[in-house]
Amino acid sequence: MRSAVVVACLLLGTYDLASAQVSVGITLRAYPDLVAVPGYPVYYAPQLDSNFFFYDGLYWVYAQDRWYAGSWYDGPWEAVAPEGVPFFVLRVPVRYYRHPPSYFGGWAPEAPPRWGEHWGRSWEERRGGWDRWDRAAVPARAPLPTYQREYSGARYPRADQQLTLRNQNYHYQPRDAAVRQPSQHPVAQATQRPAARSAAPQRQVQTGRDRPGTPQPSSAQAADTTRRPPKTLSSRAQPPPTQAPQETRVAQAERGKPPQSRGPAVQQTKGRPDQGGPRPESQPSRSQEPSPRPLASPAPGPKQDPEHDRGH
Repeated sequence: MRSAVVVACLLLGTYDLASAQVSVGITLRAYPDLVAVPGYPVYYAPQLDSNFFFYDGLYWVYAQDRWYAGSWYDGPWEAVAPEGVPFFVLRVPVRYYRHPPSYFGGWAPEAPPRWGEHWGRSWEERRGGWDRWDRAAVPARAPLPTYQREYSGARYPRADQQLTLRNQNYHYQPRDAAVRQPSQHPVAQATQRPAARSAAPQRQVQTGRDRPGTPQPSSAQAADTTRRPPKTLSSRAQPPPTQAPQETRVAQAERGKPPQSRGPAVQQTKGRPDQGGPRPESQPSRSQEPSPRPLASPAPGPKQDPEHDRGH
């Protein structure tokens, strides 16, 4: 899929050829002579020692066991995966490869290369029918961009100048569906896909919050939870007792009073008796101790008669 997008970008002029430049092992100092392959909408370069073709507005080179495409005869070139090469380029007979690889040996020169044998069964299943077509309904050849003859040697344009010259001098639009179908905006599509996948985990979190009935925290609470460490099990409040303390019931039994039921207030105060009820037995405080008795005064003696004292 990426190779098909690259081919479309080369035709639309939306691909950065300067950053995509690769070496294909050939250097052309002048525009090559291109000859039509009989019965095919493809041109080849018989005077070059390379597998050089022109089809549907682009140059195609098979070198280093890979396909490359470019809009100018001496590059820059962009590698194209086997799944993105147009069918009619793959159908060119073996004899028109001026520098065939070693594994072409023994293959019929008038037949296309055995790409299914070379690239494997999985490729052939994905591109089934590539070697079958109606030879009476072959499309017309695209016009050659002969304006490029004027640009050779030191006059060969830079990658950023090639698009302007092509738009001014070559107005052909590709007709092969494999070349023009991928996307009307291939660059935008390729750059937006990573952003959509990275946003997927965030969307999963949001869908959990947006479920019906889920309370939404306020902004202050959300900020507080980021500063406050999470509570552990040991820091949580233990459940309140459901019955009165054992010592309170014993004290009430000693006094002969039935134990009183405890309400919610008693359950919230752990181990604290009711203020209005009877208190359990405890040691007396100092204020309750009996005060010491006063010492007994001496018994009074016999009462004397004052007249008797005067008579003495």
